[in-house]
Amino acid sequence: MSKRNSYKDTFTGEADKGIRRILGCDKDEEGNTQRLRRVLLKVINNELTPRQKEIIMLYYFKNIDTSDISERLGVSPQAVSAAMSRARMRMFRILQYYI
Repeated sequence: MSKRNSYKDTFTGEADKGIRRILGCDKDEEGNTQRLRRVLLKVINNELTPRQKEIIMLYYFKNIDTSDISERLGVSPQAVSAAMSRARMRMFRILQYYI
């Protein structure tokens, strides 16, 4: 039986960079980016489950990686990854109406 590899953080793709860019924009940014940021924050606060919201907040606002989030919440890294994927899919489905 082979040894298991350690879990790797997989949220480093283009979608992740886009979310970080939108959430990190300043008040001086152009109007469309600010509007998209406001909508994204409303989606996070109103449309995600409490667990998904907590994971999104820790990952994007506090810059904590998934393995640290899993330790903090007492769940496996795979559970954090699955919740993050579901949350991002929900955010993108709602955001497509605003883009």
